[in-house]
Amino acid sequence: RQMCIRDSMEGAFNDVSFTLEDGAIADDVIQQVDRIVSRYGGLGAFARKDQTSHRFLSEELKGLETMAAVFPVIFLGVAAFLLNVVITRLVNTQRNQIAILKAFGYSNLAVGRHYAALVTAIVLLGLAGGIAAGIWMGKGLSSLYMNFYKFPFTDYYLNNDVVVMATLVSLIAGMTGTLLAVYRAVKLPPAEAMRPETPASYRATLIERLGMQRLFAQPTRMIARHIERRPVKTLLTVGGIAAACGIIMVANFQQDSVSYMIDVQYAMSQTQDLTVTLVEPTSQNALHSLAGLEGVQHAEGMRAIAARLRFGHRSYRGSLQGMEADGVLRKVLDADLQRVALPSTGVVLTDFLAELLAIKPGDYLTVEVLEGNRPVLEVPVAGLTSEYLGVSAYMQRETVNRLLKEGKAVNAIFLDIAEDQSDHVLRELDDMPRVAGTIVRETAIRSFHKTMEETILFFSFITALLGGVIAFGVVYNSAHIALSERDRELASLRVLGFTRGEVASILLGELAVATLLALPLGYLFGHELCRYLSNAFRSDLYRVPLVLEADTVAFACSVVLLSAIVSGGLLWRKLNRLDLVGVLKTRE
Repeated sequence: RQMCIRDSMEGAFNDVSFTLEDGAIADDVIQQVDRIVSRYGGLGAFARKDQTSHRFLSEELKGLETMAAVFPVIFLGVAAFLLNVVITRLVNTQRNQIAILKAFGYSNLAVGRHYAALVTAIVLLGLAGGIAAGIWMGKGLSSLYMNFYKFPFTDYYLNNDVVVMATLVSLIAGMTGTLLAVYRAVKLPPAEAMRPETPASYRATLIERLGMQRLFAQPTRMIARHIERRPVKTLLTVGGIAAACGIIMVANFQQDSVSYMIDVQYAMSQTQDLTVTLVEPTSQNALHSLAGLEGVQHAEGMRAIAARLRFGHRSYRGSLQGMEADGVLRKVLDADLQRVALPSTGVVLTDFLAELLAIKPGDYLTVEVLEGNRPVLEVPVAGLTSEYLGVSAYMQRETVNRLLKEGKAVNAIFLDIAEDQSDHVLRELDDMPRVAGTIVRETAIRSFHKTMEETILFFSFITALLGGVIAFGVVYNSAHIALSERDRELASLRVLGFTRGEVASILLGELAVATLLALPLGYLFGHELCRYLSNAFRSDLYRVPLVLEADTVAFACSVVLLSAIVSGGLLWRKLNRLDLVGVLKTRE
């Protein structure tokens, strides 16, 4: 405002925002605005959906929708499995009570209603805790977004429809998981239920059929026999543990990917210490002037123009960047992180932009320049490159200058600064009227890391916590149910002379086998889940690469193994307190 008054341009502006009437079509208004401001050098109006801040927020919310669609399915599936295990065991232990109730006239419907009500009560209790935890995390997430995006306020509001939907989905998952167990309870005849459960029918295992039994001790053969006798339960247990391992991998996958993106962007592609943007395109002499500043070791110029890139009926509003052909501070890299040589006559597009425009090398790209005289250029596509942040089109700076017929001009300059001269150079740049702004590379890197700490690490912590809970829940419940089902068998082995360690090795051996089988499956599941999320998060703003570091996989496996060890320790204590006489008494 002061600048306008000083230059006798009171009331002048270079940016204007519009609020449209209800029913107005944004594209029609944009065409009318462009016709009016074109004579004054307007750069072209655009809708809110194309505004950078709006796009970033929209993509962030899109990512949350993806996470909200994927993870509840996994969590509810594991919860249904655990409920099935618990209710199945409960029905088996209550066979006598079911028989007596039916003998006294209780119908199948009454018995089924009893277990259905039990499952409903369990689900509703879980919902109460889940809704409370959801409200707490929702408020925390709202506060996080308010601080990060600088919203004036963000009130968390729990819609009643969300509560109703969560209740229905949870009840359906709970009932689906326990349907088979309840059906068995309903169909159990009174006379059969009054007798002890029929002993399992054992047969020769695969190891024994192959003639390899001599290679294994008796406890090992007992473990293999029990696993083969109940393959479905074993597979579900392995699947539940694998799902937990995969979820924990996803938690750290985001951190690995963002760290990789930062390394590629700022350690390989953009190695300049300062990026200086100019108020308007300026003669190349400005490049020499900045290169002569004390502390500047190297300088490179760039000519970037706002443009609408078009091929056929597809278009994208972006930029055409003219780079130094032999530049060392700003390089264009391909998917293999190798430098892409910019051609003297053609344009190089990022692969995602080429996908948006459905264009390929050899085709001609229409470039509608949105500044100056607004020429329309036809340039051949010479090649494609790969980037993780944004999309753009690259040419040699001399080629861009020639096509625009403007001489050797630049509007951005990259500087390599001596380590102890950064503050001095910044002070010099502040006093230059043609300098519009500066971007400090180290500041940008710190901003990325701060963003990661405030957002990604928060989600990683929550995801890792939930994955750890699932891992422990599946491992411990499976082992605990196995103990309750085989307490008579294990007590018999103790009476026959097996030591406590041998008996424990039989029970815990099954747990160890299931856990070890789950680890490679968990890696495959986590890898594919990360791949799905990587593809789901692709946009013109950023692409999340599929990067899984070794420590990420090791951490997920460690959490699963730790859950198995803790569960094994708890079962060891229960085995020490096993009442041999009480267990071996004949069941009525």
